[in-house]
Amino acid sequence: MTAAASQPWRAAFPTEADWDAPIATGIVTALLDRTAAEHGADPVIEFRDRRISYAGLAAAVDRLAAGLLADGVGRGDTVALYLPNTPWHPVSFFAIARTGARVVHLSTLDAPRELAFKLQDSGAHTLITTNLPGLLPAALALLEQGAVERLLVGDDAAWGPSPVAPLPVAWDARIRPLPEGAPPPRWPDVSPDDVCVLQYTGGTTGLPKGAMLSHRNLTAAVSIYRNWRGPMTVTAGAHRVITALPLFHIYALTTILLRGVADGNEMLLRTRFDVATTLADIAEKRATALPGVPTMWIALANHPAAQSCDFSSLRVSSSGGAPMPLDVEQRIGRLIGQRLTGGWGMTETSPAGTHIPHDAPPIPGLIGIPLPGIDMIVVDRDDPARVLAPDAVGELAIRGPNVFAGYWNRPQDNAAAFHDGWFLTGDIGAMDARGMFRLLDRKKNMIISGGFNVYPAMVENAIYEHPSVAEVIVIGVPDAYRGEAAKAFVALRPGAPTLTLEELQKFLADRVGRHEMPTALELRESLPRSPAGKLLAKVLRDEVRAKPV
Repeated sequence: MTAAASQPWRAAFPTEADWDAPIATGIVTALLDRTAAEHGADPVIEFRDRRISYAGLAAAVDRLAAGLLADGVGRGDTVALYLPNTPWHPVSFFAIARTGARVVHLSTLDAPRELAFKLQDSGAHTLITTNLPGLLPAALALLEQGAVERLLVGDDAAWGPSPVAPLPVAWDARIRPLPEGAPPPRWPDVSPDDVCVLQYTGGTTGLPKGAMLSHRNLTAAVSIYRNWRGPMTVTAGAHRVITALPLFHIYALTTILLRGVADGNEMLLRTRFDVATTLADIAEKRATALPGVPTMWIALANHPAAQSCDFSSLRVSSSGGAPMPLDVEQRIGRLIGQRLTGGWGMTETSPAGTHIPHDAPPIPGLIGIPLPGIDMIVVDRDDPARVLAPDAVGELAIRGPNVFAGYWNRPQDNAAAFHDGWFLTGDIGAMDARGMFRLLDRKKNMIISGGFNVYPAMVENAIYEHPSVAEVIVIGVPDAYRGEAAKAFVALRPGAPTLTLEELQKFLADRVGRHEMPTALELRESLPRSPAGKLLAKVLRDEVRAKPV
């Protein structure tokens, strides 16, 4: 089969990408090394109105990497990062990669039990955090309960005055400052096929799974993005990218940090998203790129000051992580004077997948065409060996150098996730004759809330711990701000007192993450079941969809 026949998007959209360009792969630290060597004086990070150069970042990375090596961290080890958006993240990320160890990203949204599980599952003995009040106490609790053996703490004050006062740290043998040292004569040998990141994604059975992303996967994704002919394809260092998306999420890690370093861009690094700060970054600091998720764009569009903001510096405005309602997308486009770009991807694809061509008509569910170097098909949901014809609805399958090797210590999940070299995404959609894909539904019972994946099984398992609960089903329901939010349908035990949403949320506060917290509760005498007695979330989802908006 010819490339044009098996990949119709190449013929239909010949100018969208360098379709035959090679996919460059290697190790992630080489991305930083090359730019630091060629553009060392250029800024890579602006944080709290202070700039860090590429040479400065590379030197900080080398000092920390040398310190970690002296502490015994090396190839085959796993180090966890529990950090917000702070320069300590890129310093730590590249330093760990330099040693040959694996990075585990812990989300600042995770509940304590999720943090402990990821640490135990990944085998991480070392945890890196900072001394901010929202993080240090949780990290100390993990240390005390034995989830990790040692805690390394980066001082937030190293990056200038903080709006939140850092906490004092009581140093001892297990709680130490981030170590530094002189670079060795030779860094450890690292292979492109070594796992660089264990990026946890939720599990349909209630337990998160670590997607093994290799150096090759991540550098391939960077190269794939660079081979797309879009507004980011400009001379080195031409972009100032607002970085409010969390770097512990795969979307920001690859598309902002790794690609930005490869391109020589400057990151306007922000600890969290704030509309007023974002508008100032655009109007006053003349940011050229704003990658976001729908909740960010909606908040920006609804802010009164946005109507008078000068958006003329923006050349790249993108939304990902979750579907964007079409009417909202068009309203934002009118506000900023350009069309939002977007596409589709997953943690397991590093997260490169598809991109919407610049002249594609706006239609609901459109996710575009595969990025160069990626192949996609639609297969029968029950028989993945059967590839479906154009316009037929089935499961999206993907392959490419960016697609992960599998889940950490999950042989059964891996066997189910792949077929004949194709990763079965769990997303339901269709491809037209030109190779344009639409996303219609999800095979997996997953909620995307504010750009974060929420797996109902995890929330249900936590709710079952409440003594009043007999049965529970959690589904996603429309939410004007988050896109979707979790709603719990609960049947109480006989004689149990009633349960309110506020009481349930209080009970779940240390059991689920903030993004997983149900925003609605409905008590029922009984929940729908199959003839075999299985609880049927689909029945409730269909009920919600049938209700008028």
